[in-house]
Amino acid sequence: MPMQSWFTDAKLGIFIHYGIYAVDGVAESWSFYRGEVSHEQYMKQLDGFTAAHYDPDAWGELFARAGARYAVLTARHHDGVALWDTAQDGLSVARHTPAGRDLVTGYVDAMRDHGLKVGLYYSHSDWNHPDYASVIHPDMPPEEVSAHPYVAPGDGQERPQAWERYLAYRTAQVRELVTAHRPDLLWFDGEWERTEEQWRLDELADTILSANPDAVLNGRMLSHGDYATPEQGLPVTTPPGPWELCLTINDSWGFQHHDHNHKSVRLLVRYFTETIAMGGNLLLDVGPREDGTIPDEQVARLEGLGDWLARHADAVYGTRAGLPAGHHYGPSTLSADRRTLYLVCLDAPTEGVSVRGLRNTVKRVTVLGTRTALAHRTVGGLGTVPGVLWIDAPQSSDVDQHATVLAVELDGELDLYRGFGRG
Repeated sequence: MPMQSWFTDAKLGIFIHYGIYAVDGVAESWSFYRGEVSHEQYMKQLDGFTAAHYDPDAWGELFARAGARYAVLTARHHDGVALWDTAQDGLSVARHTPAGRDLVTGYVDAMRDHGLKVGLYYSHSDWNHPDYASVIHPDMPPEEVSAHPYVAPGDGQERPQAWERYLAYRTAQVRELVTAHRPDLLWFDGEWERTEEQWRLDELADTILSANPDAVLNGRMLSHGDYATPEQGLPVTTPPGPWELCLTINDSWGFQHHDHNHKSVRLLVRYFTETIAMGGNLLLDVGPREDGTIPDEQVARLEGLGDWLARHADAVYGTRAGLPAGHHYGPSTLSADRRTLYLVCLDAPTEGVSVRGLRNTVKRVTVLGTRTALAHRTVGGLGTVPGVLWIDAPQSSDVDQHATVLAVELDGELDLYRGFGRG
């Protein structure tokens, strides 16, 4: 099936890592897997998870102001604790924490009320399920997951019937989410611990798409995935097909008390513009406290990014990847009709801004956000090799504190020279 157009048009999504790990502020699931805290200590957090100030409507209002078009909530992480009242015999915040209720339905309703597409994260793996550590990945070396006690049988003997029970549990939970909420996107994780055949991903994809044929699936559904999900660093080479960059605002996915290393709004704008210039989306992560409130530092970053987006919406929504590397010193995007080029200047231009290899005649250049017109000229060129377009630097009053965008209106669809000149 072709990719859903809403996804490639969205540009910004919000990732929400919310779960019992916020009680002590430890790494989500990984803290007990890696032995940073004991399993007993990690699971005691169930007793402190209240969701006392959980307000999904406030989340939706904030995410919409940030300019996001979709959100993804961790409905169940690797620790197996479901954020909804699952009918399956497993851990859930509804039955095993003071929160005592389903948290997914309110989130789904609030996102849709605020015009956002709904995404749900679900981990294939469950390091708490009694039947999970029952088979072994045939290709993983022992020092990795195939010998880990939460993943593989300690005696090395596989238990096929136990694995069948786990798969039935997993599929039933996913069916619950898809049937109840028809999420626009399902964000899977944990795929590395088994092969595609062990996971029975053909069967899982059929379960999802039979209930919601329009659902978008991330790349961790392996051959059934619709898009790639690099994390925490921009790709050097553009991934083939649709993709999103998953990025934390500080250094942690979930809430951690000690992590105050928040990226500045300016740095987030840089990540965002470089991502969309390569044709991707940014999935920017927040980690709510256990009570459901998002830390002020993260709210401020979302609001700052949203303010910048509001001033530069024309260069973001409805655009596609811009110029290939080498044509402009910075990110760029291109309008859907290919007749307007948006040049992002990450630093304040001093003398001028250049574009190389542009065959088009430029009709007009303006500063997006202020609409100030800028003088421009083409210098050089020989035969079929175009000269360099030079655009006068904007005045300081037209320079944006985070990133200045210049709109270059062309006489037709973008036409680039990609040769190397006269031999």
